[in-house]
Amino acid sequence: MFNRVIDFFDHFYSPTALAKDRQPPMGLAAFVKYFIGQFKAAFMVRLGLVAIGSVADALMPVFVGLVVGMLATTAPGQIFSVHGQTLLLMVVVVVLVRPTTFLLDTLIRNHAIVPNLTNLIRWQSHYHVVRQSWTFFQNDFAGRISNKIIQAGEAIETGVNLAIDAAWYALVFVVVAVIVLAQLDLVLLVPIGVWLLLYAILFSITMPLIARYSEEMSEGKSVMTGRIVDSYTNIQTIKTFSSSQHEDRYVADSIDEYTVSFRKLMRVFTYMWSFLFLLNAGLVVSITWLALSGWNNGVLAAAAVATAIPFALQIMNMSGWILEIGSSIFRQVGTVRDSMETIAQPLIMLDKPEAKDLVVSRGELTYDNVSFNYWRGKQGSVIDAFNLTVAPGEKIGLVGRSGSGKSTLVNLALRMFDVQDGSIRIDGQDVRDVTQESVRAAIGLVSQDTSLLHRSVRENLKYGRQSATDEEMMRAAEQARVHDVILGLVDPKGNRGYDAHVGERGVKLSGGQRQRVAIARVLLKNAPLLVLDEATSALDSEVEAAIQEQLTTLMQGKTVIAIAHRLSTIAAMDRLVVLEQGKIVEEGTHAQLLASGGHYAHLWERQSGGFLDLDAAAE
Repeated sequence: MFNRVIDFFDHFYSPTALAKDRQPPMGLAAFVKYFIGQFKAAFMVRLGLVAIGSVADALMPVFVGLVVGMLATTAPGQIFSVHGQTLLLMVVVVVLVRPTTFLLDTLIRNHAIVPNLTNLIRWQSHYHVVRQSWTFFQNDFAGRISNKIIQAGEAIETGVNLAIDAAWYALVFVVVAVIVLAQLDLVLLVPIGVWLLLYAILFSITMPLIARYSEEMSEGKSVMTGRIVDSYTNIQTIKTFSSSQHEDRYVADSIDEYTVSFRKLMRVFTYMWSFLFLLNAGLVVSITWLALSGWNNGVLAAAAVATAIPFALQIMNMSGWILEIGSSIFRQVGTVRDSMETIAQPLIMLDKPEAKDLVVSRGELTYDNVSFNYWRGKQGSVIDAFNLTVAPGEKIGLVGRSGSGKSTLVNLALRMFDVQDGSIRIDGQDVRDVTQESVRAAIGLVSQDTSLLHRSVRENLKYGRQSATDEEMMRAAEQARVHDVILGLVDPKGNRGYDAHVGERGVKLSGGQRQRVAIARVLLKNAPLLVLDEATSALDSEVEAAIQEQLTTLMQGKTVIAIAHRLSTIAAMDRLVVLEQGKIVEEGTHAQLLASGGHYAHLWERQSGGFLDLDAAAE
């Protein structure tokens, strides 16, 4: 039965829901409100329950005073008959009201809020960040970005719930205490007032410092995480270059910087607690002395003394708890502020509000006076006033040295970046006027930098087309000459064949095997436009020759752009376009370009074993 109650609260909110406005706002208050506003009902109920619980706790010293007064004024044997109703009311508060209140609050906090809010923040932050431009991820550590997303969820949830548990609870408790003590003797409010003033000063000095140093720690932790993850991601490079000592220092420096911020924070805690110990000692001694003096002078009854002193003790105990929780809240504030700077950055690559899906009827690709530079404002462009039309079904090869702009042209067509001048059109539709998803769905890409997801081979292959059947998937693998390789795979968990996991970025496969899986994935995708960016560069000659036949079949009826330094692989294309510094310097068929004796002919002569000798070509 109780499990059903817990299940109800567990599923009250969905951790993968999306907000109406998908853009988290900048500004600490707005950023926090954006997420907790989606749990408004639960937090409002929590405020009410915690207030009731705080009043119930504040009544405990009052009950002690009442019992002492009963003992002092009631003859033995008559206490239950005379004060039965009052004692019953105490029992109801202690046995029924207080436990029920805190039980409901526990259910709402631990089941409706904590797991759902924490992970909803992570999910919605990831949903936004993963839609950032390619440049966003190129300019940062993947580990640093992921750390900020993970820590933001816990920091906001913890900070807000602790504020309710501590600040709101304490406020209600102090208000009740002040009312009760004022009714006993206004003099008792003097030490409370002085204590509150000094406590507020202590709080106002230390908490901003804690927030600042926590923000520094959060950034330091993200950098440290980023460097550690970067080391693991590039472990082969580290080991093959025997650079472990340099790498140790690189990571150790980030740990040292993180430790400096940590030490600053701990120093604030030490000063804070030292002052609080003295402050609390003064509160308890002063209230006890005033209460006993009042009783000694006949101003206060024993019941009043028995009420005042426990209140002082409770405030003393609570003050340390509040300060500890307050410091934790402000540590979370620093963490949230640090995470917000990364998570809430506005998206740059946006679809227009009226954008529709790209409709590919013929497959014509046009570059119209396109200019582009990765660094805006810098002299010169990677692509400068570039014009090229690839007719429907035409197959062209892009030729040029590294840095001539070949891959940049492909990335612009995929809308990984937006052109700065001119336009790129597919069947007359500007790629900036249609949805990014539809543009990328229309283009199949096999690049030389093959990256596979750390998932099963099946999931990697069907990334090309999620609706594909297993038979279609295996047929594509056979066409890419990788089916037999896949059948022989076994991962550490015992998964075999198409269910075997390939490791991060596909590290458990050789470069040639990864390339063949990537080719199979594009074969399965079967997009109307095809881009081959050094698609067979990682393959040996025998496998390349076998796959080349399949690529020829794949290219039938498609518009194709092929990039290759190995000129023999693109010599049979309908047209070859030779680039130099982002401009076309020659174009024509292989035979025409050789006959002209120009730039392409010079590159062809410099071939060594079928590869472009870049150093010689640069002479």
